[in-house]
Amino acid sequence: MQKSLTKYLYISCLFVFSIVINGKIMLDQNDKLEMPLPLPYDGIVYSSGDLNKFVEDSINSKKQPIIIFGANWCPDCRIFSGTINIPKVKSYIDNYFEILYIDVQRYEINMSLMEVYGIPSQEGIPRVLVFDLEKELINTSTTAEWRTARDRSSQEIFDFFQNVTVNVK
Repeated sequence: MQKSLTKYLYISCLFVFSIVINGKIMLDQNDKLEMPLPLPYDGIVYSSGDLNKFVEDSINSKKQPIIIFGANWCPDCRIFSGTINIPKVKSYIDNYFEILYIDVQRYEINMSLMEVYGIPSQEGIPRVLVFDLEKELINTSTTAEWRTARDRSSQEIFDFFQNVTVNVK
């Protein structure tokens, strides 16, 4: 009986260790993209004031603002947002971040808004802008990193969010 209990305890510890490695939450075989992939972009034209209000409101809610420029025709944008919707990832995102999706359609709307944050308005999406709680863009040099989201694993995308989290509750 004691041997069985020890074995159970060992397996439980191994399971917990496999979920959290180096303080990061790990995805497992149950954490998969659901089909169809989401269509989060809605064609709304935003102003710089709208973005500033979003950033301010997010910070007032004690959450880090994230602005994602993209379009529903873009597979990388849809994979990126689909990964955000994986329940384990979504739970983490909902706890630490507020996300605003900005539609660029076929690079014909909202493109100049990137320049508000010092990002050249170039083609290639998604463009992910992450802010700290002082309204500073903390990933200036990597906003275009996810233009190849289809070549990345869900864990890599989730690790990105875990790495940029500054709002430790």
